[in-house]
Amino acid sequence: MISFVGAGPGDVDLITIKGRRLLEDSDIVIYAGSLVSMEHLGFCRKDCQVHNSASMTLEEVIAVMERGHYRKESIVRLHTGDPTIYGAIREQMDELDKRGITYQVVPGVSSFTGACAAIGKEFTLPGVSQTVILTRMEGRTPVPEKEDLELLASHGASMAIFLSVKEMGKVADKLARGYGRWDVPVAVVYKATWEDQKIVRGTLRDIGERVREEGIEKTAQILVGDFIEGSYDRSLLYDPGFSHMYRGAKE
Repeated sequence: MISFVGAGPGDVDLITIKGRRLLEDSDIVIYAGSLVSMEHLGFCRKDCQVHNSASMTLEEVIAVMERGHYRKESIVRLHTGDPTIYGAIREQMDELDKRGITYQVVPGVSSFTGACAAIGKEFTLPGVSQTVILTRMEGRTPVPEKEDLELLASHGASMAIFLSVKEMGKVADKLARGYGRWDVPVAVVYKATWEDQKIVRGTLRDIGERVREEGIEKTAQILVGDFIEGSYDRSLLYDPGFSHMYRGAKE
């Protein structure tokens, strides 16, 4: 069986129990280079074959999977965070489908939730935002025109922006035009949940300069929105005057 496993954002203990067990039992592990903590490999058997996909093409990754499949070996494709978000797993699964090879996807903790936990906030606050937008700035991988940062920011929702910190100034400009203001809170979390995690806070007005001063150019989440600072409404779920199927309202 081939298992696409989310390793989590950095902290080796943020992998799921299922993912850890698959690693421990694997014959072959193909891991996503410097994005995945090397500590994960310490849970593999000594005779496990380990491949670093950073130096491999799609065709080479599939060839390793195919050989292992026909040998009836257990294969783990270890991706950073959650493999379903910017994991490039669809193209791998499509190739396996063509070959009639079965697989499973084991979800993981994404860096966007790891980053929000690191700053001790909540994306979805009553009276502030009930929507989280996950996106990225266009780069070598294009972004559809209708998903331009400025258009997405016009919703005023909480945002988590991947793979874009190198263009922080340009990101801030687009977001400010979308939100219609420059005082929107921003937190940039470098290597969320890793031991060398770093958090830079500011607003759209000054976050570009602060990020440059810290020398952050990659491996960072950009969190944007009023969920970071400011007031919000109390949740009805735990309000004494709110009734639901498990609790009646109290005077």
